[in-house]
Amino acid sequence: MPTEPENPRERPDDAYTVDTRRRRGRAPASRSGSPAPRATPPAARRAGQGSAEPASDDAYTVDTRSRGSNGPTAGLPGRPKQPPRQPAPAQRPHSNDAETEAGAPRRRLRKGRLIALVVGLVLLSWIVFLVWVPFNAWNSVGRVDNIPAGERPADTTGHNYLLVGSDSREGLTAEQKKALATGSAEGKRTDTIMLVHVSESGGKPVMVSIPRDSYVPIPGHRSNKINAAYSFGGPKLLTETVENVTGIHLDGYVEIGLGGFASVVDSVGGVHLCVPRHMVDKKAGIDLQKGCQTLDGPDALGYVRSRYEDPLGDIGRAARQRQFLGALMKQAATPSTVLLPWRYKSFADAAAGGLTVGTETGLMDAVRVLQAMRSVSNDQGLSLSVPTSDLAYRTSNGLAVKWDTERAKALFSAIKNDDPLDTAPAGSTVKEVGNS
Repeated sequence: MPTEPENPRERPDDAYTVDTRRRRGRAPASRSGSPAPRATPPAARRAGQGSAEPASDDAYTVDTRSRGSNGPTAGLPGRPKQPPRQPAPAQRPHSNDAETEAGAPRRRLRKGRLIALVVGLVLLSWIVFLVWVPFNAWNSVGRVDNIPAGERPADTTGHNYLLVGSDSREGLTAEQKKALATGSAEGKRTDTIMLVHVSESGGKPVMVSIPRDSYVPIPGHRSNKINAAYSFGGPKLLTETVENVTGIHLDGYVEIGLGGFASVVDSVGGVHLCVPRHMVDKKAGIDLQKGCQTLDGPDALGYVRSRYEDPLGDIGRAARQRQFLGALMKQAATPSTVLLPWRYKSFADAAAGGLTVGTETGLMDAVRVLQAMRSVSNDQGLSLSVPTSDLAYRTSNGLAVKWDTERAKALFSAIKNDDPLDTAPAGSTVKEVGNS
């Protein structure tokens, strides 16, 4: 049986041919000008079908043979028609939206961290400023030797300080003396003498006024009014005198001068006080109406110095001094002072400029005194006076104040032993002035 001549177009096993014709076109003409016959698909020739109906345009036939066989694989169906391929949709330009959305949390995190860092730095700077200001001001505080010679009372539990208001005119100009109504008296005296006790056993802070006219023994000068000790021997003799009559070891000494006093008041914008009555005192330079009001430096100074118009004399003045100091510390701790850098620094500088402290008195000692005064203003401390028995005691040095010896000893003994003073000992208080 004759074999089919070899078709030069045959492909190796597993090959396929694609018959592609121009759509709706005609076959190319032969060289003789007549149309060339359409080629019979190889699959049809192999099947002996001769010239079959040509496939539609764009159709293709796959001739698949078994791998490794020599003859054609008959009877295999042709590959089904495939729909025309649709053009691929146009690709959208590359977008960074996904990356932007993915990076947004990172940016928010970085922004949040940056804000937290800035806030942290501001807070840290503010804390450093609050600490630096008093330390810097402390360097300008005056120093004085107040340590007595000889034997002193034993140091005990708690902290005890001597707080003194001096009426010294040293450093004041003629205009300042006139504005503050201080006069031109020479020398130094003490308008204010207070014993400040800070407990270490949980008791309340205590401020005890010692009337300046208290009649007590002064070492080397017999008995006299206690403010004479300051005139005779300054802070050292005053410290020795107070230690001898109270039996209490003093851990520090703080003195405020007249000029510094007024400057401190003005640095905090004045002090709010409730004046108990209409007060007119030409020697103190005041004419104050009854009622709550804000006093500036000169008026506040006159308020705590006035004594001749007060029915209680030196005792009434001591009560006003404790009232004022508490109100001053309360004003110094308000946000209007602490949160305003210029006012906070002005207060610290004014306070330091008007202060004189003992050589062994440190910054923490001064802070304890200020905190005690603040506690008293907030009704968290006790404001007392030495118990007395006679406010017009006749002496060779004029009328003086005589202590109630037994009750005074009981008060000083409680302070010395750091016993809690939740209530004032009998006779240690007077009718206090109006609350600020």
